Amino acid sequence: STGPAISKPVIRGLGYNRLVVINDGVRQEGQQWGDEHGIEIDENSVSRVEILKGPASLIYGSDAMAGVVNILTTMPLPNNTVSGSLLSSYQTNNRQRSLFANLGGNLNGFNWNAWGDLKAASDYTNKFDGRVYNSKFKEQNAGGYIGYNGNWGFSHLIVSNFNQKPGVIEGHRNEFGEFIKPLPGGGEGIPSTHDFNSADAQVPWQHVQHFKVIADNRFQVGKGNITLNLGWQRNLRQEFGNADDPQKASLRFNLKTFNYKAIYHLNDHNNWNSSIGVSGMQQQNRIAGEELLIPEYQLFDAGAFVYTQKTINKVTISGGARYDVRHLSTTQLMEDADIKFLGLKKQYSNLSASAGMSYEASNQLLLKINLAKGFRAPSVPELASNGAHEGTNRYEHGNADMKSESSLQADAGIEWSSDHLFISATAFYNNISNFIFYSRLNSANGSDSLVENDGEYIPAFQFDQRRANLYGIEMQVDIHPHPLDWLHWENSFSYVRGRFQQALDGTKNLPFIPAAHWLSEVRAEFLKKGNVIRNLSIYTDVDITFSQNNAFTGYQTETRTPGYTLLNAGLNASLVHKNRTLATFYLTANNISDVAYQNHLSRLKYTDYNQATGRYGVYNMGRNFMFKVNIPISVYK
Repeated sequence: STGPAISKPVIRGLGYNRLVVINDGVRQEGQQWGDEHGIEIDENSVSRVEILKGPASLIYGSDAMAGVVNILTTMPLPNNTVSGSLLSSYQTNNRQRSLFANLGGNLNGFNWNAWGDLKAASDYTNKFDGRVYNSKFKEQNAGGYIGYNGNWGFSHLIVSNFNQKPGVIEGHRNEFGEFIKPLPGGGEGIPSTHDFNSADAQVPWQHVQHFKVIADNRFQVGKGNITLNLGWQRNLRQEFGNADDPQKASLRFNLKTFNYKAIYHLNDHNNWNSSIGVSGMQQQNRIAGEELLIPEYQLFDAGAFVYTQKTINKVTISGGARYDVRHLSTTQLMEDADIKFLGLKKQYSNLSASAGMSYEASNQLLLKINLAKGFRAPSVPELASNGAHEGTNRYEHGNADMKSESSLQADAGIEWSSDHLFISATAFYNNISNFIFYSRLNSANGSDSLVENDGEYIPAFQFDQRRANLYGIEMQVDIHPHPLDWLHWENSFSYVRGRFQQALDGTKNLPFIPAAHWLSEVRAEFLKKGNVIRNLSIYTDVDITFSQNNAFTGYQTETRTPGYTLLNAGLNASLVHKNRTLATFYLTANNISDVAYQNHLSRLKYTDYNQATGRYGVYNMGRNFMFKVNIPISVYK
């Protein structure tokens, strides 16, 4: 993300709440419970935070564009305050180092924040592959906002710039199991010690630049209020794969997006809480470079929605509906005498709706149920890809006949909370029409279809659609026994199963479904009011990923993945002087037993065969220690 990550987002209290964190467009949801009230997030977070109470019926358009949740994009400091922080970290495995600094203030309603972030990492290591060549990266990011908060509402202007140069792991090795790197003139060599230790990405590598400007406003209008968000973004992504000219872009995508959202929140009346609004985006993509993967296109989305919620005694009901329209056009492109990309004109529209209910059966027991209908329009890569994708080691073919995915979902849950124990379980079932996936193409003789790309042969994939079902369960158990208030034992378990309704090449399993996952953490907290050392927290966790034997083996698309168990531990504490925090220190150890593992969803599973070990693909990071220090700075108070 372009800002510091939130550390262990937590919601405390009883009720169907959900904490949603959005870091640079990536949505993360966390739900942990205890016997306290309030919200705990990292004090340096500049991420957006949403808090949803009740059945949390969410209305989204295509691509999960939010329509009904309130997003706090900026959190001003207390009035008449100017402060900041310095945060630095180091990781031992790949020598990742980072430096973050921010300074913000709030003077009589006029508030601002500015931040900068530097990161660099060398190649990571694991016990099967050694140093993984070209897993390095560099980042230089900056951003901030300026605005005013008054009795009438607020108006903020937010700017950020993300700049990353990551290497692309190809995984090619010689007969001795050594990684090889491309050399000018078409030759190959063995990476040197300097190559592994450098943070400068080598061929092939990417350059990702993402600049965005957001106007975030909220105005009191009569007894209600209006939220108005306008945003402009430019995402420039380039791939460099020419060893003879490493600075010459092989692929270049220039994507410009304008987002808009306007919501009128009606005044709470008789426990009715309602909203009505519109949101959408306009998008334009331009391409360049020696190689082409997707065509140039223009896209326009518009959606209107209504949402309402009411609490009647111990029952909270909520629901809403949203209608979306998407217009998409792509530009035809000829390559010699052949059509590289078709000129397409598509329109997709659909109705989304949801309804939910929660019932507080007692002070300890909560029951909830939700029904929802949603859709997702096919993306341009799914419709029109025709090229080699370095990031996935695949040659991808789109399918111009794609229809929108549409789904019907039901989920139900139960939560039980006491002074010593919290238990929650939620089960869901999702029936999806026109589920979009891709699978390998077979040649005429039944073997893999391979496409030559820059002298190498890579497997060909094509997007397809079928009717499918997704179902699963999520469970949480938090034991915090009294009088041992300092002790917590938290457990979370998730399981997802995906199946086609009709078998494809002998299997009904959906592709790229994560394996079952269980995380068990024991955490002890001490010295909450210490005079020198405060808020000492020590934890250890066992992170278990089960075997994924339900792989989509049709057309040799996927392979099964064995399970693995990671042992992690850490501690953090604040150094205090005269009731003022001087610094907070963090020490974490991940994968302590140095397990060599592959995540089932990792593309690195399908990179080159290692002749020396007989293993396929590249493995994830091995043992890693991280040291981090956060120094708050108070300028004016």
